[in-house]
Amino acid sequence: MPGADTVGPRRLIMSYTASEIAERLQGKVIGDPATSLTGFAPAGNAKPGDLTFAENEIYFARAEQSAAAAILVDETFESSRKVLIRVPNARVAFAKVLPLFFPEAAFPCGIHPSTVVAASAQIDPTAHVGPLCLVGENARIGARAVLYGFDYVDANCQVGDESHLFPNVTLYPRTQVGQRVRIHAGTVIGSDGFGYVLDAGIHRKVPQIGFVIVQDDVEIGANVTIDRGALGPTIIGRGTKIDNLVQIAHNVIIGEHSLVVAQTGIAGSTKLGHYVTLAGQVGVAGHLKIGSRSTVAAQSGVMRDIGEGEKWFGTPAQPDRQMKRQLLALQQLPELLRRVSDLEKRLEALADSGASDPPATT
Repeated sequence: MPGADTVGPRRLIMSYTASEIAERLQGKVIGDPATSLTGFAPAGNAKPGDLTFAENEIYFARAEQSAAAAILVDETFESSRKVLIRVPNARVAFAKVLPLFFPEAAFPCGIHPSTVVAASAQIDPTAHVGPLCLVGENARIGARAVLYGFDYVDANCQVGDESHLFPNVTLYPRTQVGQRVRIHAGTVIGSDGFGYVLDAGIHRKVPQIGFVIVQDDVEIGANVTIDRGALGPTIIGRGTKIDNLVQIAHNVIIGEHSLVVAQTGIAGSTKLGHYVTLAGQVGVAGHLKIGSRSTVAAQSGVMRDIGEGEKWFGTPAQPDRQMKRQLLALQQLPELLRRVSDLEKRLEALADSGASDPPATT
């Protein structure tokens, strides 16, 4: 078994052999399988004993010149200088192996004495609740869940097993958070949806009496806001990943394993399918349907439904081929205007010269 020495709250010096790493990744060692690996670093910062990775020729050349002991590569690379751990996909393997050398901090079980817990709340004895949290009436915190500190979990909320709430997360009443969910600092889930009706010259608030469901294995970035439904739930599907500074309005439904990138805004009652990608700063109007496996490019404004598997971009967003044709046409517009101007001048010259000629005789 590999040994471990603690160096700080997050950094552990781990020691694995190349063969142990390859076994975990279902890979193959090319070179000495007993090579000791004690860290992971990019090629430019690698030290003796480190494992690094390369997914193209440029990175591989740097890795071979580095001090690293071994290189994580896909099946296209060979080396006479370094131990290789060959895997089908170097980037996927990188994601899998990094936690071995940089495991998450372990949190002690129990509740910090500064935390306020309602008498009817249920907190699993294996959970960790950090300082200055509030856990409301009938709230439930699951096994091995972690509340880092300054978190607010209101009445009737649920936080599933092994979920992490980073500092200053706010869950409004009845928010349901599944298992293995990660919610980063400053995020607010379950605040009022933006619902008003004009009545006698004033904007009358429509009560927002729904809630939010965050399914298993979701990750939500910092300073995200997810509004509760006006009546039913706002739903974030299993395995979906949401970047920082995203706004999700009331009664939005996001399918499974979708990606919503930073500064995106999704208006109320819009439904996204599975494996949808919304790139940075995308705006999606309300009451739309975005089909599964569709992609919307950055800074696009979506105002119509999008079918399954389609790629759209632009404002207003359109199918990518159609939008590319329009952009190409716009690039040719200055030259076209110049040519039209030249033609107009020539026609004017012809007209002037024709007016001075004597009338034709038969």
